[in-house]
Amino acid sequence: MQKMRLPDRRTLVIAVVAVVAALALLGYLLRGSGKSAGFKTVQVNRGDLQATISATGTVEPEEVVDIGAQVAGKIVTFGKDKNGKPVDYGSVVEAGMVLARIDDALYAADAASAKAQLAQAKASVQKAQADLGQMQAKLLQAENDWARARKLGPSDALSQTDFDAARAAFEVAKANLAVGKAAIVQAQGAVSQAEAALSRALQNLSYCTITSPVKGVIIDRRVNIGQTVVASLNAPSLFLLAKDLKRLQVWVAVNEADIGHIQPGQAVTFTVDAFPGEVFSGEVGKVRLNATMTQNVVTYTVEIITDNSNGKLLPYLTANVTFIVGERKNVLLVPNAALRWTPQPEQIAGEFRESPKKARGPEAPAQVKPTAKAGKASMPRGLVWVPQGNLVRPVQVTLGMSDGSLTEVESAELKEGTSLVVGGMESQPAGQPAPGGSPFTPQLFKKPADGKK
Repeated sequence: MQKMRLPDRRTLVIAVVAVVAALALLGYLLRGSGKSAGFKTVQVNRGDLQATISATGTVEPEEVVDIGAQVAGKIVTFGKDKNGKPVDYGSVVEAGMVLARIDDALYAADAASAKAQLAQAKASVQKAQADLGQMQAKLLQAENDWARARKLGPSDALSQTDFDAARAAFEVAKANLAVGKAAIVQAQGAVSQAEAALSRALQNLSYCTITSPVKGVIIDRRVNIGQTVVASLNAPSLFLLAKDLKRLQVWVAVNEADIGHIQPGQAVTFTVDAFPGEVFSGEVGKVRLNATMTQNVVTYTVEIITDNSNGKLLPYLTANVTFIVGERKNVLLVPNAALRWTPQPEQIAGEFRESPKKARGPEAPAQVKPTAKAGKASMPRGLVWVPQGNLVRPVQVTLGMSDGSLTEVESAELKEGTSLVVGGMESQPAGQPAPGGSPFTPQLFKKPADGKK
């Protein structure tokens, strides 16, 4: 049997050196990815940009009716909804449907008493009218007696006393007739008062039956059968009814720094945690002027109108709202890091090194949101840096809209694919792999800067 021949020491050393060289080359290539002449670079891209404002709001019914009770009493029963079931949470009701009934025993007794008082008042009118007829007859008799007394006059046939008595009886009969007419008016007034009392008693009796004023959906039922409600200065709330859940609103608190970019009719998208991944759309309805301040932060409530024809959204869900401030299609985009980076003077190409401030131009804002249709002359300008060998040169750009991470730019010197500098290579401690490099790449051992081993 032949023995296996092991490689000699020289061959083994050559193989190890070859492997180390290959790993070193691989590490160099990995560290060089995304860098140019010692600079970190990115490429100018062309695409679509959308500037947005984010806020949090609550889904609210467009119109809510709080149904209360105007009388006090015990809830004895609930009505039936559109499906014939007792009224409860989520019940669909029509206008005029009975929602609940309050014990009406006391109010029915008051109505019966008012009816009796009305009947009594009407009887008093009839009595007053009969008394008036009797008074009219007595007046006629007294008038005739007074006429005969005037013809005879005080004489042997008619004494002075009888003459005066006839005259007095006539005057009394006239006065009694006037009293009788006033009694009729008084009795008729009592009838009107009794009718008003009866109407009030019947109205209170009708309040014992709680009906729906509009068509809608019961969002909240706040009473139970057997519970006593007491109506005093404030009517107790029994049901909360949403008039139409096919149209909902989202009430959003927007910071005062962003409210200037919100306009009625503006497009809005939002999501809710109940349906992750699904995006709903709407538009701004109005901006309320009654601002609120919380911990020195001023916010305005913005109403967003959204269609809920499918009934998917539920009232009072928390909405994560995104206001679409502006959109750009097929524009040049650069990262904001490229606009913020500033080279050292020795890194700038010679022809631009003498006046870097002139090349830089005005400072570029961190984020630009279009608020009006302004001309290019009034648009802000910024500066980006393009690699030129081992140095960089400035390129002035006109800034457009920004979404916080990317900014729209315009420049005759830039095109899609142009490399821009966003940073310089950071020195690494001896023996440590460069960012993005392989941890298995061999590192050269260097003497520390302080001279210690």
